Amino acid sequence: MQYNLKELPNGIRIVHQEVTHTRMVHCGFVLNIGSRDESKEQEGLAHFWEHMAFKGTKKRKAYHIINRLESLGGELNAYTTKEKICFYSSTLKEHFPKAAELLCDITFNSTFPKKQIDKERQVILEEMAMYRDSPDDSIQDDFDEMIFEGHALGRNILGNELTVANFSQEDFFEFISSRLDTTQIVFSVIGNISFKKVLQQVEPFLTEIPMKRSLYIRGSFTNYQPKIKFVEKEITQAHCAIGKPAFSMYDSRRFQLYLLNNILGGPSMNSRLNLSLREKHGYVYSVESHYQAYSDTGFVGVYFGTEPKTANRAKKVVLKEMEKLRLKKLGTMQLHMAKEQAIGQMAMAEENYAALMLVFGKNLLDKGKIDSLDTIFGIIRETTAEDLLDIANEVYSPDQLSYLNYIPA
Repeated sequence: MQYNLKELPNGIRIVHQEVTHTRMVHCGFVLNIGSRDESKEQEGLAHFWEHMAFKGTKKRKAYHIINRLESLGGELNAYTTKEKICFYSSTLKEHFPKAAELLCDITFNSTFPKKQIDKERQVILEEMAMYRDSPDDSIQDDFDEMIFEGHALGRNILGNELTVANFSQEDFFEFISSRLDTTQIVFSVIGNISFKKVLQQVEPFLTEIPMKRSLYIRGSFTNYQPKIKFVEKEITQAHCAIGKPAFSMYDSRRFQLYLLNNILGGPSMNSRLNLSLREKHGYVYSVESHYQAYSDTGFVGVYFGTEPKTANRAKKVVLKEMEKLRLKKLGTMQLHMAKEQAIGQMAMAEENYAALMLVFGKNLLDKGKIDSLDTIFGIIRETTAEDLLDIANEVYSPDQLSYLNYIPA
């Protein structure tokens, strides 16, 4: 995969890929800071910071930040995960200088105005209420808390009502001061612009940022215990989550697990769970299977909603499909088709340049390099049926699975 890379004296890295058959430029900052880097008292602070970045800087008020790119047909956005905060934009190539300057401003010069904190506090509380009213979303957050009990990975990214209600301006400055590390920041650019022009535009802003190192070290997760939990909710359907910890992003088998998860319950209509739960039995409208890799651990999980009377039967179908993957090797043609499907999905994802831009930044932070698709395709193509059988027996071991069940009150 062709890309350009430059590290500035303060440690910030600039990564770039030129794409000439588009009129757009996608760019953004990826910071190696996420919700897992909060203390219990800081729960939700990283996500609150993401919101507050748009509420005022040393030279801009919230209105001017919002209108700077939106009025030009561009997009300015951000998100927070367990391990990353991202501020990014998509604009026509002629507006890249404005986008780059604005992103630098909101990332490094936020002032966290006290009046805006009070306003945004209510917005986040409404966001939390919205997620609680959606069992599809809330069960995943609650399941994280079960799987990673007692660890920051199990905490809700949004935080909780108590912490969000009490954050002050000083809390933001203290969190950033203790967690920000300029060697753990990447500015990523993909679009119709040369690397030379990118450097001309962003180096003057980025070189002014003083080097900052953090002594903070993430605490690893080690104490998993399988659990079963039933929760009554004011809902119509029964909802179920099944899963356990899995491989970290540094595990050599992570792409093989990606392939296995894709076979079990990936996004395609021909996944085993969709064919069995929906097409064969009609138990669900949709079923999802996820594999998420973190820096020191990972997670595999299956989620579905169904009528209360069919919940146990649906659960048995999921476990039966996992059992098949543990006990029976894929045939030669089955394995070939599964590989081609996964490779095709990855190739299509590469066409989404906004998402790819963020992937570039995250890969550099996590692994110090960007794996080419050809390298990943090679790993998938070399995967054997025996490899998948071994992985299935490890990650779908029935005595290691946890279950969270929402049942109508």
